[in-house]
Amino acid sequence: MAELARAPRRATLLTRILPPNAIPGRRAALIVERNAYVYRRTWLVLVSGFFEPLFYLLGVGLGVGAIVQTVALPSGQEIPYPLFVAPALLAASSMNGAIYESTFNVFAKIHFEKTYDAILSTPIGVGDIALGEITWALIRGGLYTIGFLGVMLFMGFAISPWLILALPAAALVGFAFAAAAMAATTYMKTWQDFDKIQLVLLPLFLFSGTFYPVEAYPGALRTIVEVTPLYQGVALIRALAIGDVGPGLLVHVAYLAVMGVIGLVIVSRRLEHLLAK
Repeated sequence: MAELARAPRRATLLTRILPPNAIPGRRAALIVERNAYVYRRTWLVLVSGFFEPLFYLLGVGLGVGAIVQTVALPSGQEIPYPLFVAPALLAASSMNGAIYESTFNVFAKIHFEKTYDAILSTPIGVGDIALGEITWALIRGGLYTIGFLGVMLFMGFAISPWLILALPAAALVGFAFAAAAMAATTYMKTWQDFDKIQLVLLPLFLFSGTFYPVEAYPGALRTIVEVTPLYQGVALIRALAIGDVGPGLLVHVAYLAVMGVIGLVIVSRRLEHLLAK
């Protein structure tokens, strides 16, 4: 708690460089800097989320891949099973990193630490808080993305130059899920309510074309899967990883962007309602 209390005062270094109203988003940057100060002492928590998708890649991608070997895509192209799984796990890694940061931590700051009440006594507003927290969640998810891309390069999964765009694509996935998760968090009353988020995340992780093609599903079920948010991220990053790039990818981009913007609007309104009490 002492570290959390000290963080806002340390953030005044950025304030001395640029006043809070110097540029748009400047006050949201103070929220990001505050979180960075807090995580200086708990950096292991920040890093630990990278290893879960890595273990899945090693265990499922390489283990099951030794049996399955190749996967046929709708275009008729066959790719190695690890290459099929790796981009999906990259999308899942971005989702997890963003959600972990925008759920439990935000809930604690609202209901227990009262961090936002103190912040609102400054020129920073609820919109700045929402944007700053989601930006920090994107930074956390981006760290996982960079690390996972490094693993993919090391393992020889970089077969397409379009893979470089996986980084902004993963950031878009993180933005969509961070905004949606933070919006959901503003409706949470107890820690037990977070079981509902896990109840959604687990099926998304397992059934969004992560480990096998969605063509394996019967017609109606396949349609349901194809409109889920993680599938949009998986399909987008997988297409970039294998070089299957076309106008259809813009649908995935638009879906995730709209999801993130709607979540950001809800967060701003909900925080204003909660913190005005």
